[in-house]
Amino acid sequence: MASAAAVGAVATGTFTALVPTPGDGTTTQAAADETSMSATLAASTMKIPSNAHAIGTLAPVSYSAPGFSAADEHLAALGKGSDLAAQLAKQLADEQAKQAEQARIDAIVAQGGLDGWIAEALNILDLPQSLAPSVKKIVMAESGGNPRAINNWDANARRGTPSQGLMQTIPVTFKHYVAPQLANRPITDPVANLTAGISYMIANYGLDTVEAGGRSNSSGGYVGY
Repeated sequence: MASAAAVGAVATGTFTALVPTPGDGTTTQAAADETSMSATLAASTMKIPSNAHAIGTLAPVSYSAPGFSAADEHLAALGKGSDLAAQLAKQLADEQAKQAEQARIDAIVAQGGLDGWIAEALNILDLPQSLAPSVKKIVMAESGGNPRAINNWDANARRGTPSQGLMQTIPVTFKHYVAPQLANRPITDPVANLTAGISYMIANYGLDTVEAGGRSNSSGGYVGY
């Protein structure tokens, strides 16, 4: 604008209002009215105490009612109870399976004969009954299933310590490897002889040799131990 109005400052007590004035320095009526209104507004404005604290950023508030907490605990207890029931059921099933297997072994042992002796020996040695066919193969190759078999022609016999029994063990081997609870039995006792022979093979050739039915040569033929 060509005739720019000068801006005058009017003190109101709480703030200063800027009021335009004519170029000649006199205050117009409109300016006076505006000054009066500004003073009124300033007087009615509430001052913020100097010791007031600023309000920080609002943070999300989680709500947890006692009822919900109790429900969560109840669900957790149900879960634990379900897990415990499953564990107990598994333990019961395992125990029943173990008892059934023992009953089967006892029945074989009661029938006697080679199968019964092998079952009893494996049971004493805490070995799986799945080894029975492999052990039987070894026995048949060593003694033909005769618990009183004695080898009177090999090198052991020439040294005066013939191989004897189902597994054809010599006395020193039998004494060292027989199951402790059967140590008072003779070398020709079928079960005691089996425990000694099986233990000797595992100690010297490994369990896999027993599982394979004994040692074998390149052509697959049985080799004594």
